[in-house]
Amino acid sequence: MDRVYLSHDGLARLKRELKRLVEVVRPEVTRSLSTARDHGDLSENAEYDAAKEKLADVDRQIGELQNKLTRVEIIDADSMKSDEIRIHSRAILLNKNNNKKVTYTLVDPLQSDPAKGLISMKSPIGKGLLGKKVGDIAKINVPSGVIDFEVLTIERETEL
Repeated sequence: MDRVYLSHDGLARLKRELKRLVEVVRPEVTRSLSTARDHGDLSENAEYDAAKEKLADVDRQIGELQNKLTRVEIIDADSMKSDEIRIHSRAILLNKNNNKKVTYTLVDPLQSDPAKGLISMKSPIGKGLLGKKVGDIAKINVPSGVIDFEVLTIERETEL
């Protein structure tokens, strides 16, 4: 299985989410299931079916998070070089297609949030940027065509 690369902050967030699911969400859903069960005939009880489905979904989420926690590798940004784009690197790029600057930080898919500029290292853009250095041009195939990015600066991201 693939490693999950997180910062210390990312690991803490993952653990907080697991704790919330286990200690808050699951007990709430279990109570809802119990209440629905008390309403009688389960064969025609939509509330019971919905609660049962919700519990299965929460249990799946808990299992996924627990699995990811077993595969975490902590990335210490202070020990990383900033001469090339790697995971937890923040890069300022020039989109040569439209002459606009963009800033992306490469992260594990678990931390990905494109609206905030956090790009999965496994996405087409992330894969295309890995290993690039200042001055390099990255030609990246995306669904709408090819984007050419010039790497302007690379920094270590210390807070993720």
